[in-house]
Formats: sequence, structure tokens, C-alpha cells
Amino acid sequence: PSPPKENDDGGPSPPKENDDGGPSPPKENDDGGASRPRPDRTVTRFARKFESTYYRCMRTKDTATAGLLEALAHLTARVEAIEAKEPGHEHAPTQGSPDRGTFWALDGLKQRLTDHPSTADGAVLLTGAVTLPTGEPVEWQQGAGSTGLLESDWTDLAPTLSALSHPVRLELLRQVLLGVRTTAALAEVGTLGSTGQLHHHLRQLVSGGWLRQSGRGSYEVPATRVVPLLVTLTAVQR
Repeated sequence: PSPPKENDDGGPSPPKENDDGGPSPPKENDDGGASRPRPDRTVTRFARKFESTYYRCMRTKDTATAGLLEALAHLTARVEAIEAKEPGHEHAPTQGSPDRGTFWALDGLKQRLTDHPSTADGAVLLTGAVTLPTGEPVEWQQGAGSTGLLESDWTDLAPTLSALSHPVRLELLRQVLLGVRTTAALAEVGTLGSTGQLHHHLRQLVSGGWLRQSGRGSYEVPATRVVPLLVTLTAVQR
């Protein structure tokens, strides 16, 4: 590129300014519109000032100050470019792409897929941090590689899933999580059926691993099942 034109004192001439002391406005197109969005005048004025000072420093061999001004000019130019952007052209996620703020757990999972061969082709993750109405805190995380899941025999899981396939059992689990733990207290809940029916449902849930006895005539949902149960209920909602 050609060097800047010199003025009478032998140094490079600073950029021309218009009558009001500021930089000249951008040229207009044939249709009367500006050829590019006008940057912030204050930012542009600073950029011209630093450029002129830089040339003077180079002429007087003040290379240290010139270096600092050059770096500052680069930063100013970046700010000017940002200010010059037309409104309404901000970056937005493309249609169908996940929102980075919403899918933070998914993003974290994807970053770890290559950490182990079993998850190289994909993985699923369930996690949760819950404080039950009884004040008990429960935190749980469980994951599995998709390849292993697809290659395993799912029929063994039928009894566990089938234990949840009755509306009374689902209500029974909800009552236990709410703090109704004893057989006597559960029998007072009218929607759980007769005493005989209640004991039948309790046995099915214990057999499926969704309940366990915490004492004589008292039941609780194991901590390892609280989050998976809530995740399962969330997954089947429509």
C-alpha cells in the first residue's frame, strides 16, 4: 500500500476533517442511502485522533508510545466495527438449533461423549436435585451409553416398569413422597382402596424396587429411585 501523504513539515498528514471538526460522513449510494451504517461519531473521532498522534510519534522516533497507540487503535477499530453494525442483524440461533442457555445439560453431556468408548456413539443422562416435602434432600445422577442400551435385553425390565402401570400405585408412590409413610396412614387415603388392595399394591412396588420397608408397617421410596421416578413421570407427559 502507498504511504500516507506528507504535509509541509515532512510528516504524514492526519485524516481530513469536515467543517464541524469531526470526520467526514460516509458517502451516499445512488439511492440516497449511506453506503454503510454510520459508526458512533465519538468512537470515530478517537480513532482519527490516535491515528494522527501515532504518525507524529513515529516521526519523532517515540516508538514506545507509538506501539501503545497502535494497540489502542486496533481496539478502537474493533469497537467502531461493533458500533457500525446495522440493528436487527444480531446473531440468533437457526431454526431447530438448541438454545445454548436452555440445553446446558445436553451441551455438557456432548462434551464428554468421547471420554469413554461406551459413550462414543451417544449416551443418555438422568440427573436431579430434589428437596422432598418432608425436607429430605435427594441428589442423583445416572447415565448409560446408547450402544449398550440398544444391545441389552429389555425384557428383564418389564416387572419394574409394570409395577408403575396402575393408577393406584402411582398415587401410592406420590403419597409416600409427600410423607405418608405408614400402612395405617396410607389406609386413611380414600383413593388407595381397601386394606387388602393396599397391601397388594405395596408388595408390587416393593418387588419392583420402587418402595422398600423402612420399619414395621412403614415404607419409603429409596433415594436411588426418587429422581428416576420423577424423570419417568416427566418423560411420559404429553
